[in-house]
Amino acid sequence: MAYPRDLKGYGRNPPDPSWPGGKKLAVQFVINYEEGGENSVLHGDRQSEAFLTEEPTPAFANIRNINVESQYEYGSRVGWWRLYRMFTERNFPVTIFGIAAALQKNPEAVAAMKEANFEIASHGLRWIQYAEMPEEQERAQIAEAIRIHTEVTGSRPTGWYTGRMSINTRRLLIEAGGFTYDADSFADDLPYWVEVEGQDHLVVPYTLDNNDGRYVNTFGYQSPSFSAYLIQAFDFLRKEAQVSPRMMSIGLHTRIVGRPGRAADLERFLDHVAAADDVWVTRRIDIADHWRKTHPPRS
Repeated sequence: MAYPRDLKGYGRNPPDPSWPGGKKLAVQFVINYEEGGENSVLHGDRQSEAFLTEEPTPAFANIRNINVESQYEYGSRVGWWRLYRMFTERNFPVTIFGIAAALQKNPEAVAAMKEANFEIASHGLRWIQYAEMPEEQERAQIAEAIRIHTEVTGSRPTGWYTGRMSINTRRLLIEAGGFTYDADSFADDLPYWVEVEGQDHLVVPYTLDNNDGRYVNTFGYQSPSFSAYLIQAFDFLRKEAQVSPRMMSIGLHTRIVGRPGRAADLERFLDHVAAADDVWVTRRIDIADHWRKTHPPRS
């Protein structure tokens, strides 16, 4: 039986992405919109949410955690609008990873996403763990996520990121059809093709290091700060990209970097990017469409 992982990738000579306009680095911002889709007994779950919160907290069995719920509420009530202003003021395109149940609960936020021409990719039906979910249940949740997403945004999602995925997720997405890419990988600095049951499928990798989640986990930003880390990564990739063009993803959450002190830190990086003239700030769907045209699958 063949080993199911690819540890080689592009190897010594990665392909030239030929980014539009001769740009050397593609920079892609993701805003995760999850508030209202997290674990809660209000949503029929057996426990409260305990992931990506301000303080270490256990999952409460069969009762609500009001502390955590209000942290999530901050994201949709305040953090989202702060980030929305920061990105639209700079005319920076964004990809939203939208939990369907969360989008459904806040039509005003969805209207703003559409007004700004942000890509709204699907982040699944709920912000919960799928690793041990039975295949049939995950299949049904993918179908329901597509249905709700289409209903509340007016169009079907063409990008997907589960985050807490299972070994079945990618195959089930291909089975559902209609997706240009998924982002359930952290394996590369460039998009890449995979073959799943005889079908070619594009992966546009995401990031967990250029990610504000590190503010609140045990590997959190102490020194350097979040902005300093992002600037280091950005400058290093720009230098490397003079020989071999790259892609940089940045992952954000409304309830985390949407807080004032962290937003001020993020602003330093946004201004650093805005001052560079050799980068392509874009959406994930644009990267995927460009890659499909420039580097179609070999088959």
